[in-house]
Amino acid sequence: TDLEVANLLRREQVDILVDLAGWTTNFRMGIFAHRGAPVQVNFLGYASTTGLKEMDYMIADHVVIPKGSESFYTEKVVRLPCYLPRDEKKFPSARRFRREKEGLPYRGFVFCCFNNSYKFNAEVFDSWARILLAVPQSSLWLSVQSPAVAKNLTQELAKRGIQESRCVFAQRLDRVEDHLARHELADLFLDTFPYNAHTTASDALWSGLPVLTRAGESFASRVAASLLTALGLTELIVQTPAEYEAKAIELATQPKKLREIKAHLEKCKIESSVFKMKRFAENIEAAYRAMVARYLAGQSPDSIEIKE
Repeated sequence: TDLEVANLLRREQVDILVDLAGWTTNFRMGIFAHRGAPVQVNFLGYASTTGLKEMDYMIADHVVIPKGSESFYTEKVVRLPCYLPRDEKKFPSARRFRREKEGLPYRGFVFCCFNNSYKFNAEVFDSWARILLAVPQSSLWLSVQSPAVAKNLTQELAKRGIQESRCVFAQRLDRVEDHLARHELADLFLDTFPYNAHTTASDALWSGLPVLTRAGESFASRVAASLLTALGLTELIVQTPAEYEAKAIELATQPKKLREIKAHLEKCKIESSVFKMKRFAENIEAAYRAMVARYLAGQSPDSIEIKE
């Protein structure tokens, strides 16, 4: 039971207990409610507050939780330079993908979005349809969870005047490295809103594919903006549907600008701390030490900032 696990953790004198699930499938929030450790942290798996008074801290950064937003979180906010880690050992594979074999047109601009379909909504489809209609011979490449999902998504686009042939579905691949490699077939990743791409955005950027995002007010709607800010690509962060559509059309019709952004991303793969797991580990370890130091000093949890 949750209580038995909490008692075991206390007997083992665990100092910091980190939750990576939040209120998602197979959650064990009861362990934290029973105070399994003196310092308890909400991190990564749940892009919101847990609402649990026993959860002391939440790992974030200045973009996903801007200054002034702390009152919406029961946890004290710990800000790293960028909160989302990246495993830089997972490189795109050497496998060469071809558009024709993936069902994509040989020519034309390819927009893509590999987010889970539960992040799609009518507003997203409205914007995507207007973008496709404004960019002749363009197509939209989506991931697919089942034939039923593919059918529903195609129907939604058809309602907005988009031919079925312009919507292509990527099949699941066994190897992550192969999935990363096929990003090269796309030209621009169109993010969803209000629920952004998270690891999916990181995958795209690490693969050299620019991500266009519309930032909102919640943690879940600011993750792609966090990554882009850390990479120095704030020009790919917009606030409104009109700006989102205009920027997508601009990048699809100005290849020189898109090439410059891709060149910047390639440089970031070598230089940016966003893609350095060792640096991320150092930052989060510094945060953990600061949390424990407060506890040992008899101080209540408070906001912590770790600078680059």
